Amino acid sequence: MGAVVHTHSMDKKSLTALARQQLKLAGGTSSGRSSQTVYGGHRRSLRQTVVALAAGQKMAEHESPGEATLFILSGKLNLVAGEDSWKGSTGDLLVLPTDRHSVEAIEDVAFLLTVAM
Repeated sequence: MGAVVHTHSMDKKSLTALARQQLKLAGGTSSGRSSQTVYGGHRRSLRQTVVALAAGQKMAEHESPGEATLFILSGKLNLVAGEDSWKGSTGDLLVLPTDRHSVEAIEDVAFLLTVAM
């Protein structure tokens, strides 16, 4: 048996470093928010974005364009959907509700938002 040769290239990113970078950028903006897409986009069905929010900042109520999860890289947040709310902190994975929801940073927070379109 010969060795298996993969012709595609592997792309590796440090989410920890990206989270730190985005938090620094968020702190320097009037919106207290910064984000960078790390995978996917226009012609892909999966999109992953590192989002940073400074403490006290909020992502206004919105709907998910598809199935979505939020993995908290650092910090704490509150996810609110109607009467329900969930607190999340470093290491937590939250499945986003399909109904309208908002996200509020309890402290400086960075998370990986994964959306399947």
